[in-house]
Amino acid sequence: MFEKTFAKTAGLAILVLTASLATSQAPPAVLTIHADQPVSAVSPTLYGLMTEEINFSYDGGLYAEMVRNRTFRDSWEGVPYWYVLEEGNARAKMEIEHQSGPSEALKSSLRLDVEQADAKNPAGVLNVGWWGMPLRPGSSYKGSFYAKADTGGLGPVTVSLVEDNSGKTVATTRVDGLTTAWSQYEFALKTGAIAPSAANHLVLSVGHAGTLWLDLVSLFPPTYHDRVNGNRIDLMEKLAAMHPAFLRFPGGNYLEGDHISERYEWKKTIGPLVDRPTHPSPWRYHSSDGMGLLEFLGWCEDLKMQPVLAVYAGYSLMGEHVNPGADLEPYVQDALDELEYVTGGTGTKWGAERAKDGHPEAFKLTYVEIGNEDWFDKSGSYDERYAQFYKAIKAKYPDLQLIATTPVKGIRPDVVDDHYYLRATQFFHDTTHYDKTDRGGPKIFVGEWATREGFPTPDFGAALGDAAWMTGMERNSDIIVMASYAPLLVNVNPGGMQWETDLIGYDAMKSYGSPSYYAQVLFSSYVGDHTLGSKVEGGGDKFFYSITGNAAKKHLYLKLVNAASTDQAVEIEMTGAKVASTAKLVSLSAKDTQATNTLTDPERIVPVQNSLHDVSSHFRHTMPGYSIQVIEFDVQ
Repeated sequence: MFEKTFAKTAGLAILVLTASLATSQAPPAVLTIHADQPVSAVSPTLYGLMTEEINFSYDGGLYAEMVRNRTFRDSWEGVPYWYVLEEGNARAKMEIEHQSGPSEALKSSLRLDVEQADAKNPAGVLNVGWWGMPLRPGSSYKGSFYAKADTGGLGPVTVSLVEDNSGKTVATTRVDGLTTAWSQYEFALKTGAIAPSAANHLVLSVGHAGTLWLDLVSLFPPTYHDRVNGNRIDLMEKLAAMHPAFLRFPGGNYLEGDHISERYEWKKTIGPLVDRPTHPSPWRYHSSDGMGLLEFLGWCEDLKMQPVLAVYAGYSLMGEHVNPGADLEPYVQDALDELEYVTGGTGTKWGAERAKDGHPEAFKLTYVEIGNEDWFDKSGSYDERYAQFYKAIKAKYPDLQLIATTPVKGIRPDVVDDHYYLRATQFFHDTTHYDKTDRGGPKIFVGEWATREGFPTPDFGAALGDAAWMTGMERNSDIIVMASYAPLLVNVNPGGMQWETDLIGYDAMKSYGSPSYYAQVLFSSYVGDHTLGSKVEGGGDKFFYSITGNAAKKHLYLKLVNAASTDQAVEIEMTGAKVASTAKLVSLSAKDTQATNTLTDPERIVPVQNSLHDVSSHFRHTMPGYSIQVIEFDVQ
């Protein structure tokens, strides 16, 4: 109709289009809420976090290490992110020496041969960090390195932070006492009144001729809760705002690795960093393993989350698998050892090892996932592999809830992990997915899900799809015990992303939440402990809702989603309770589905809080197009 009219006159076309939009508004929805009719319990662990090493989520992301390639892995083109420094007439060269390292785990090192240098013309190496080194004024940075020299007379190592563009040294210190034996040396740097910037690099230099070997060069900014070997403050604060109940780790594909030899081996990620050999990630870069098993558990402690531990179950991404039976037994034992490290007392072998690593208190563990996405295993071995793990774990830890990564036969799992990566319209049509699920079990863990629209982070259309899907999960939160969006994090620098779409974006200096992130914050911040009886009549096919209550707080939480471009009127009828005349209204909205947040405009779309007045047991509320809203009622 619009195209035909437009061919005649643009003015008439505008008139007809306006009339068409006016008549396309969805009919009013009549939403009846029975506040005195609880239907089912809401899982207290419904909303949580799924994490893995993808998109530089740990190294170059949450894990706050500033030095890139700190253990000097080399390639055909040299030593990535490290460069020789020759000031004035200094002369030096560097190469990897594969037979000399500070530990059995780190058997190679960087050899720096300095032919000529003095105090005014030093030679050394520099590191460019993860797309720069973020420095802020008046901040302290803690670092260390392992080193040895060919002679005790090589002299001190000068450690400096230098601005890329001006060449100005903004912080410096001197490390004395080098010997001919490997040793760790610690240092501290503090910036003055500088401008915040990531355009900086780290320099280690000497002022004498000689040979210096280096390994595990590390530098950390202030970290969340001041943890040693800790996490970025801004990213942890964004995660805390999601009120997560659990953390699923160490990942999906990251757990499996491309090959069995490249799986996540937890025993190689505990203890001092110098005893961690690092390993390949399936997402085409190498993991430092600084984010090890105990660091994951510390992350859970910091955000008061339950750990949801995934154990390797004998299948890797390129199709390799371990046959059930005797071949699988060492992997089952490795999982039992891991559970003992997490939950065992200090009188156990692995509990004592955890205490040695600095955490004598055992961690509480409820859920353990056996593998990841084992529906990809074409060998058909998962039923037997799962059963072997299930029997061994239940024999020693009968109270643990064991999660299967796909439906299995023979043994009924406690929980099954479902994954969904869809477009918004697909989620709109599938919000009733779990309405008729057998309540007899097993329970459901929606361990990975996302509306895949927008990159590197979701746009508002994706947020609408996510919110619609979450109303269905809340409504069925008696059977869905946990749900977690994935992927969680992405470094938005060129080359930083392997998968779109991702919840939180960042570079070295800044981070931002996507519209989908704020939808997650809304849903997890306003959720009761039980669902309520309700029904809706009328309304458009892009209108969605959920209603939960909290009897102790005397609050009702009504989630509303209008994924249409036009307004949606909602007639709300409340029975079984008297509500206060004023309610809290929190809204997330945009003018277009393509609207989004970015590093340069991080708060274009954020929740806005207002009040609704003249609320009663029967009132009319109108939602704008493209909006997600929460109404918090006080029940009197």
